[in-house]
Amino acid sequence: MGPTLGAEFIAATGGDLSAFGRPDRLAGFAGLAPVPWDSGSISGNLRRPRRYHRGLQRSLYLSAQVSVFFCPTSKAYYDRKRKEGKGHKQAVLALARRRTNVLWAMIRDKTPFQGAPVLASG
Repeated sequence: MGPTLGAEFIAATGGDLSAFGRPDRLAGFAGLAPVPWDSGSISGNLRRPRRYHRGLQRSLYLSAQVSVFFCPTSKAYYDRKRKEGKGHKQAVLALARRRTNVLWAMIRDKTPFQGAPVLASG
């Protein structure tokens, strides 16, 4: 996440993640966590929430989209989601959700990002 998207993230969250309590609530606030959309006897339907912070979702989505090109770990996760049959947008949103958890842990532990080495296949 670069300086511009980082500034948007700080502006959207108010700079204090303790207000969210856990990364799942942050992802829900950003619209990255699906909510149940069940009706009657039908269950298991999940959709994007109607109310979410669009600026926060934008910053997390764009950082995930750019990371596919520059971070081998993110690229491997994106490729795995595409092989599972997800479309481009779904795969990027899944990556954004995953990066939200990583970002939460980095801020909580006050540590910089340590990219895991990707094992070459073949």
